[in-house]
Amino acid sequence: MRAIGAIFRRELTGYFVTPVAYVFLVIFLALMGALTFYFGGFYERGQADLGPFFGLHPWLYAFLVPALAMRLWAEERDTGTIELLLTLPVTTAQAVIGKFLAAWVFVLFALVLTAPMWWTVNYLGEPDNGVILAAYIGSAFMAGGFLAIGSFVSALTRSQVVAFVIGFVLCFLFLMAGYPLVLDAFRGWAPQGVVDAISALSFQAHFESIRRGVLELRDLIYFFGLIVFFLFANVTVIEMKKGE
Repeated sequence: MRAIGAIFRRELTGYFVTPVAYVFLVIFLALMGALTFYFGGFYERGQADLGPFFGLHPWLYAFLVPALAMRLWAEERDTGTIELLLTLPVTTAQAVIGKFLAAWVFVLFALVLTAPMWWTVNYLGEPDNGVILAAYIGSAFMAGGFLAIGSFVSALTRSQVVAFVIGFVLCFLFLMAGYPLVLDAFRGWAPQGVVDAISALSFQAHFESIRRGVLELRDLIYFFGLIVFFLFANVTVIEMKKGE
């Protein structure tokens, strides 16, 4: 835990000594506010809730989180600092977990900064705060899932641009997995079990369940399992690429 904590502090501090953190926060909060109030029909709905706000989270995460994650390992490999990092008294798994947790905490910090949205709906009406809290928890886990995918992709290449593009495409596929556009491509020839398995991979399907205020164990296990799987893949890739 001490080794993970050292990597965590190193990475988290690194976000705030570069413009990356501030650019991400400004874009994230600006898009959340603008899209919720102006394009989400917040006032026109005449209902004090955060439905339009949370409905945007999967789509913004799919674009912004890969942009944040692209530097996690691609930058280390491009600058050659990965060799220095891995010569420290830490294992590859500890380095991966430490860097992931730092990035996740940073995204959660951005999510916490949206709290005025919650205060606003409570000022305007009487929303179900239990549902809103559940949606925030689901959003936090979903952000972790996108981030784990982005971290894994970042370990595959030296180019941050390539890491962003591949990360975005992979996150988008996980997001769209439950939509008819994707499922119809398999229904014509694949067994129903395969179609159901693909649908079960959808971030949107699991987040929608939590967003309605239902914190089911299967949805939390899905996000937790996905994070663990891609972090394990992240460790495996780095071990395979040692010395390159």
